[in-house]
Amino acid sequence: MDTPKENKKIGLMTLVMMIISAIYGFANTPKAFMQMGYASIVWYILAALVFFLPVSLMLAEYGSSFKEAKGGIYSWLEGSIGEKWAFIGTFIWLAAWIVWMVQVASGYCIPLSSFIFGKDTTASWHLFGLSSVETLGIAGILLVLVVTFFSVRGMNAIAKVASIGGAFNVALNAIFLGASVIILVLNHGHLAQPVSGLGSFIHSPNAQFGTPIAMISFIVYAIFAYGGMETMGGIMDSLDKPEKTFPRGILLATIFIAVGYALTIFMWGFSTNWQHAFGSGKVTLGNVTYVLMGNLGISFGEAIGVSHHTALLFGQLMMRFTGFSILLAVTGSFFIMTYSPIKSFIMGSDSKLWPKRITKLNKAGMPAFAMWVQAAVVCVAIFFISFGGSTAAKFFTILINMGNVSTTFPYLFLVGAFPFFKRLKNIDRPFEFFKNRFWTNVLVIFCLVVLAGGIIFTIVQPILQHEYMTAFWTAIGPVFFGTVAFIFYAYSNRKRQRESNAD
Repeated sequence: MDTPKENKKIGLMTLVMMIISAIYGFANTPKAFMQMGYASIVWYILAALVFFLPVSLMLAEYGSSFKEAKGGIYSWLEGSIGEKWAFIGTFIWLAAWIVWMVQVASGYCIPLSSFIFGKDTTASWHLFGLSSVETLGIAGILLVLVVTFFSVRGMNAIAKVASIGGAFNVALNAIFLGASVIILVLNHGHLAQPVSGLGSFIHSPNAQFGTPIAMISFIVYAIFAYGGMETMGGIMDSLDKPEKTFPRGILLATIFIAVGYALTIFMWGFSTNWQHAFGSGKVTLGNVTYVLMGNLGISFGEAIGVSHHTALLFGQLMMRFTGFSILLAVTGSFFIMTYSPIKSFIMGSDSKLWPKRITKLNKAGMPAFAMWVQAAVVCVAIFFISFGGSTAAKFFTILINMGNVSTTFPYLFLVGAFPFFKRLKNIDRPFEFFKNRFWTNVLVIFCLVVLAGGIIFTIVQPILQHEYMTAFWTAIGPVFFGTVAFIFYAYSNRKRQRESNAD
């Protein structure tokens, strides 16, 4: 095996930017405002307190104790509950992120279009006589190939892109924050979406979210908005002083993300009246971010007293910058997900479970062949979805449904394994937040109930809407991926044992 080149170690602020790039979705806040108005703030704070913060602290303990492990969450699980369940849990996790990559690559051109044209024009894109769907498919495949090409060249490239994505994510929030405050001041404290007592933070202006069941569905949505922290486990060996940098980075990013979500949701009301923006029903979850940012620019122009034409220009500029920022943030996330999940799995597990080429590292210390195999799988899926017609469209829907629960399912393994991790003897614990065993177990059970409840409701909700096939494919995701992992592990384990006996 070639000796990897020494990459520059990742520092605290770069790690924080990478975490923000991977997790914080600015687009989640206008979607939340559209669905629940100010009432969404309570659920986002609740999700941060009952899910994001405790789970992040658990991951910080895992990461600091297993700081030398190259396998991220695989190494954490293997050290806590054994190889078999670590293999199955990490396989489900990797499969979900591959589905995520297919989704993101397929829709990558939408923020690009918003940046170039100030709106989504992808429906009219045609390359070499291809349909718009086929053209976007080709663009998505090119994205996967380009990202993989640079990712296999080392962690430095990934860190730089992810850090830039995180920085523009912060910049987008800063511009939004500054423009919103100026609008509020110049409008003498008048909110476009008025606050009518505590009821504004409890009841949604959206009639579709007026029932308890609909509110529960939004809690699930809020929890999912915090997903992705575990992907940082794959870069532990690239951090400078990981036992200190990792927990500090997690805590700083947790504070920024939780406060950022709550504050941003409230500040949408400075420039946007809910009824005026969403009463017509023309705004969708797909374009709401660009619509509200455009509206922010127009409101800013009106507040400072420019002409209507200039205010519209401000709106266009705001939409373009939003498209550019989201484009970079998505690119940063894509770079991380191209490398971290597969590295955690391949490099953390026993090399004898895999063909030799899969585990071989290149000169930059990257599992290049495994990453190119992953890229091939994603590209084939995108090609089939883009060129397969209506059958492929149904397949894409099925794929998304299978990935929805699978993305969150591995948290059950990570949280459930934590008490076993706490019982480990003769292990260095540079960072330890949870010291009382009883309350740790209580918190673990609580988090498991929250996660399991969210997963169960995600499956039950389509049943209540009589969408039985959606419910089936949503439920079958982790079952299918887990079964594939079980069969593959059983086969590879028997092969490993035969080779060991032969020696």
